[in-house]
Amino acid sequence: MNTPQRARERYAVIGNPIAHSKSPFIHARFAEQTGEPVEYDRLLAPVDAFVPHVRAFIEAGGRGLNVTVPFKLDAHALADALSPRAAAAGAVNTLRFDAAGIYGDNTDGFGLVRDIEVNLGVPLNGARVLLLGAGGAARGVILPMLERAPRRLTIVNRTAAKADALVAQFAQAARDAGCALTGGGAQAVETDAYDVIVNATAGSLDGALPACDDRAFGAHTLAYDMMYGAQPTIFMQHARTLGARAADGLGMLVEQAAESFHVWRGVRPDGAPVLAELRRQLAAADGA
Repeated sequence: MNTPQRARERYAVIGNPIAHSKSPFIHARFAEQTGEPVEYDRLLAPVDAFVPHVRAFIEAGGRGLNVTVPFKLDAHALADALSPRAAAAGAVNTLRFDAAGIYGDNTDGFGLVRDIEVNLGVPLNGARVLLLGAGGAARGVILPMLERAPRRLTIVNRTAAKADALVAQFAQAARDAGCALTGGGAQAVETDAYDVIVNATAGSLDGALPACDDRAFGAHTLAYDMMYGAQPTIFMQHARTLGARAADGLGMLVEQAAESFHVWRGVRPDGAPVLAELRRQLAAADGA
């Protein structure tokens, strides 16, 4: 006797633009891997009509959304309840819809930490970490990094006041983690090589390097750019010329998606094979 198939439940990624998103591919692979009955699409919303598009998706039976540019602040405002990491980030990239209402979470920082520690094999516990940038991307990863108890986290930004504001916001979380949290402008960068340097600026999109003393990079430094592409970013190239190991943010993309899948389904897929497949696709597209 044939076992009846479970009805597929609807999820999507919402953004503007959205055609480029790799999320449908990633979540299709996760559904295959876990056997979860997930159907996943792209949802393009006008920049001034995020809420009605989400409401229509819920009314049509949608169970959850990934949220990308430019709607992460809108999603934060829409949620009835927030996870601690979403509240700390001030932004939401994952929405779950159930009988309790709209639940907002932020899985970006989890994805970064998991990529660094699991896929790249670099422990953050006890590490000296430099975070370049103080915008939304940086803010979203600070709490998950602090939860790994690094020895020191330094936040550096072109506008020092923005870095200082993040230091003040996360001061208690840093104390709880036993981490020395400091920040400021480029002069706040120490001249001894860091264990991990994370580029959370958007500089790599237009070929700009963030201000950072070259002595921060060393042979045992992991230089991690949140951006990714078929070719190494300018930040990665610069780090390698200084003898550091470099990585891009493709693994972060996959791992934050895996955590979103877990938020929705209670099952955590294995990101590694999906990441490897995406790398092959990028390389093939670049060589075409």
